[in-house]
Amino acid sequence: MKLALITLASLALFSSLAIIAKSKKPTELKVGDTAPNFTLPNEKGETVTFHNIAGKKVLYYYPMDSTPGCTKQACSLRDGHQDLKNKGVTVIGISSDSVDSHKKFAQNHKLPFTLLSDVKNEVAKLYGTAGTFMNSRITFLIDEKNKIVKILKDIKVKSHAQQILKEFGL
Repeated sequence: MKLALITLASLALFSSLAIIAKSKKPTELKVGDTAPNFTLPNEKGETVTFHNIAGKKVLYYYPMDSTPGCTKQACSLRDGHQDLKNKGVTVIGISSDSVDSHKKFAQNHKLPFTLLSDVKNEVAKLYGTAGTFMNSRITFLIDEKNKIVKILKDIKVKSHAQQILKEFGL
């Protein structure tokens, strides 16, 4: 009897969560929209305001530091960083990991770009990348006027830098 009540209670809870999840639709940014501004700490604990970063930007959301796919993606961006920089593109990674986690991830893989910590997923919600259990892997290509030029959802983690150069037409 207790097991049946627990099962019914669990079913009711999951049903309620499913209804809430469906009723709160994430932001759907489109090409041509102004990229939302935000301020977050980076891997060094410094405060970074997105619109204060001049030039073309790649804002890439990834699920989690030090996981196989995210590490391949970050290393691709590390290896192609100079090519991107030479084309005037600033790379910014963002996930819900802590500043300390980002610091270790950046040090372990010698990442030359900024990693921003969105532990409360506030920015992930602004950009529509927040997931139920894990945030989505999405890259936004943003021009000098903070307009979204391209949204990449089919990320090639092993060759992401080359994918960005191609998609930006660089």
